[in-house]
Amino acid sequence: MIKGKPCKILTISVSKTGKHGHAKCNFLATDIFTGKKLEDMIPSSHGTTVPIVVRSEWEIIDIDGEELTLMDEGGNQKTDMNLPTYPDTLAQDIRDAWSGGDNSVMVSIQAAVGIEQIIAYKKESP
Repeated sequence: MIKGKPCKILTISVSKTGKHGHAKCNFLATDIFTGKKLEDMIPSSHGTTVPIVVRSEWEIIDIDGEELTLMDEGGNQKTDMNLPTYPDTLAQDIRDAWSGGDNSVMVSIQAAVGIEQIIAYKKESP
C-alpha cells in the first residue's frame, strides 16, 4: 500500500545507513487499479501494510450500457459491476468479444481495499 492505494511493487532500492541512523527503502510501484506509478520512501526499520488481493472469475450474462450482469460457477449473480476504465481499450474489447451475447466471455475481477475492477477477459470457445 502506497498512499492508501493497493500497488504492485516494481523495484525496491535500499540506501545505506547515514550519520542519522536508519537506512531507507525506496519503493517504486504501480497502482493495481489505475496503472499510475507511485513512489514511497520509508525507513527500513518500519513496517508497511500489504493489501489482501482477491481474484475471481465471472461469466458475462448481459451488458447494459456500462453495467454488467455476471454469474460465477456457483450460480451467484453480480449486478454492481461496470465496464473497466483502465486500460483504455479493455471495455471495448470486452464488448467486441461478447458480441451482443453471441459469445461466452469470462472476466477476471480483482478486489482489494473495498474496490473491485475487471482486469482481464477471455472468450470461451463453444
